[in-house]
Amino acid sequence: MSIFSGSSFGLPRTRPLSSKRAHVVSVLDIGSTKVVCIIARLTPRRESAVLPGRTHNVEVIGLGHQRSHGIKSGVIADLDAVENVVRLAVDAAERMAGLTVESLIVNVSAGRIGSDVYTASIDLGGQEVESGDLRKVLIAAGHQSQGNDRAVLHSLPTGFSLDGERGIRDPLGMYGDVLGVDMHVVTAERAALRNLELCINRAHLTVEGVVATPYASGLAALVDDEVELGCAAIDMGGGMTTISVFAEGKLIHTDAIGIGGHHVTTDLARGLSTRIEDAERLKVVHGSAVANGADDRELVSVPPIGEDDRDQPTQVPKALLTRIISARIEETLEMLRDRIQKSGFSPVVGKRVVLTGGACQLTGMPEAARRILARNVRIGRPMGVSGLPAAAKGPAFSTAVGLTIYPQMADQETHAGQGGLFSPFGNGNSRFARMGQWLKESF
Repeated sequence: MSIFSGSSFGLPRTRPLSSKRAHVVSVLDIGSTKVVCIIARLTPRRESAVLPGRTHNVEVIGLGHQRSHGIKSGVIADLDAVENVVRLAVDAAERMAGLTVESLIVNVSAGRIGSDVYTASIDLGGQEVESGDLRKVLIAAGHQSQGNDRAVLHSLPTGFSLDGERGIRDPLGMYGDVLGVDMHVVTAERAALRNLELCINRAHLTVEGVVATPYASGLAALVDDEVELGCAAIDMGGGMTTISVFAEGKLIHTDAIGIGGHHVTTDLARGLSTRIEDAERLKVVHGSAVANGADDRELVSVPPIGEDDRDQPTQVPKALLTRIISARIEETLEMLRDRIQKSGFSPVVGKRVVLTGGACQLTGMPEAARRILARNVRIGRPMGVSGLPAAAKGPAFSTAVGLTIYPQMADQETHAGQGGLFSPFGNGNSRFARMGQWLKESF
């Protein structure tokens, strides 16, 4: 039976880590441009002011990446092609690490990722809030998110309320008449998840956990103050661009649009009448998201499409490349600006936006984003891990690195109805974490 059948809580869940022992984690980032497998060793770390929510140090011991085939805008279009690429990426990581991988934490970008907040409340009758009350209100919120065609990826309590007073982080032991909770639930279409599972299974591997791409890239690219004060991480991939909004240390909103760096390449190939691979090279070497005064005077050589040796490359002004590129980039950034505005989280994001993902490396991208988004913009590279080869330290590897960080965050999530309840609070020594452990063992 498929691991994705049954209730909306039927996805495989990444087990929260033991804070006292080391773990080896294997992850797979399946993107439209590349497929990346990372094997990492997680060792317990002492609490510190740097990355205070992290319980483990992450050291990359194996890395394999391959150019994607069979993926279009995050959606699996050719099972055989994707299976082959997955095998090659995993095999390269296994050889580097000297380990064999059996199960993986996998990202998901497809399936029209949804982001909703559900509110539930229960009557306390003026009594003290007990662990059983917390469990009831979390289950009540979780049940609202169940749907036959969608599966829950993440279920994160963002805050409790007592008698209408919101923003309570720790209601346990407090008195009141009504206990409420706001639950951020991230969902995706089941069909997309089943196809993802099928690809992994065909490569003789199993899915250990599924993480929404915007969550993973945000975990890798944002610093503590951004996550706490409120910030949007925009991951610009080859076929998809995703948004994640963080505040008060938690993921509070996600979104995705089916446009990425590959669409810029395709526009160039059409506009200049050249092959896709030549258009990609022109974009990387000569492309820019903003116009430059010298672009009209500088000529760029564009190879012809035909195989005839007599066909000569054409010379076009660099300004033409910039016009084609900037039109698509501006359209994408305007869509992102409107999505953030429409979400209602624009005030939470404030002036902080971090761009990550391979497509954000285009020359002039931060300047274009600052102008259109009207916010402070920086390029986010993966942080908080050691052992990354130089080639994997750029924004293109943020999602893969974020997947290795994610297991430390798994105990912030609530998955009621799975025979257990992960503590909604990350500190393994807190009263909440101990209560979550007790609930997991007792129910």
